[in-house]
Amino acid sequence: MSTAVVGKGLEGIVAANSGICWIDGEAGVLSYRGIDIHELAEHSTFEETTFLLWNGFLPNELALREFQAQLSLARALDQRIIDMLKAFPTAATPMEVLRTAVSALSFYDADEKDNSHDANVRKAYNLTAQIAMIVAIYDRLRKGKEIVPPDRSLSHAGNFLWMLNGELPSETATRTLDIALILHADHELNASTFAARVIAATLSDIHSAITGAIGALKGPLHGGANEGVMRLLLKIDKEGAEPVEYVRNMLAAKQKISGFGHRVYRTEDPRATHLRRMSEQLGKDAGQPKWFEMSRAIELYINQDKKLNANVDFYSASTYATLGIDIDLYTPIFAVSRIAGWAAHVIEQLDDNRLIRPRAEYIGPVYPSPWIPVAERP
Repeated sequence: MSTAVVGKGLEGIVAANSGICWIDGEAGVLSYRGIDIHELAEHSTFEETTFLLWNGFLPNELALREFQAQLSLARALDQRIIDMLKAFPTAATPMEVLRTAVSALSFYDADEKDNSHDANVRKAYNLTAQIAMIVAIYDRLRKGKEIVPPDRSLSHAGNFLWMLNGELPSETATRTLDIALILHADHELNASTFAARVIAATLSDIHSAITGAIGALKGPLHGGANEGVMRLLLKIDKEGAEPVEYVRNMLAAKQKISGFGHRVYRTEDPRATHLRRMSEQLGKDAGQPKWFEMSRAIELYINQDKKLNANVDFYSASTYATLGIDIDLYTPIFAVSRIAGWAAHVIEQLDDNRLIRPRAEYIGPVYPSPWIPVAERP
């Protein structure tokens, strides 16, 4: 028997070489292709960041314009996908709809049978544009509203808000969502990205890999924590409770508070730094400061009492709420962003592929165990 020590959940295990994303959990550093996330959040756009993730370098002005044009041209859905969205039950969750619709997209992709690098890049453009469209379209359909056609003059973030709400978004709302998309675009070998790479490594197609990633993201231990944060804030507000006292009672009852702690970071999640600031500013601008104020009071208490830091999910909840986004769209919006990273990892995996086939540490009955005839078994 092996005596190897295996971290539960593969914690601490290096499973791949990658040039896409680097995290220093002790120092609270997140970088895409070597560029600090703070620099990208301050100066970049989602489109430019996606180019960086897919290509390994920042684009010049011409390359960025071409990338933006290609992404906007990809804002098209086959009518049969739209008809399928119309046929889904309105009680279906947006993540269920997204998972199923992305799988079906492969039927209508001209490059579906081509697994080459260039074909996967073309499919990545389509998937990035189409995932955002699917989320916005289904939300309107389930509410009995007309579908809003895409506006190719808008940015990725701006067009999503336009298709979701049917109104041209403000510059503040567009930039807020744009930064949120940058912050969520990649995060090394998280559960959904690892799932995508495992599927891609079998030489399956990129649509299968992204469908698997969405399935992993759907789990509340991965993509749904910000929904839990917002539901908590709403419950506290509805009951007219004092936030810190409410959370103190929850902790005393051994109940979990979503949005705190992280498997990788031992200090503040660098993404939370920006989302905290955006939540505060957006609340002030919208005249709705209460979600930030409640969140900040809870954060300070848990940090002081439990020595836990807020993660990316904690302030994304109040940020999205102030933007008027429904709670069950929070995780789909995660996918609207993370497709950039998923696609980068699938392409990287296939560019130098080897089947991902780890071993398991056997902990069953001692070998050899005897085979006992059925008549002699107790």
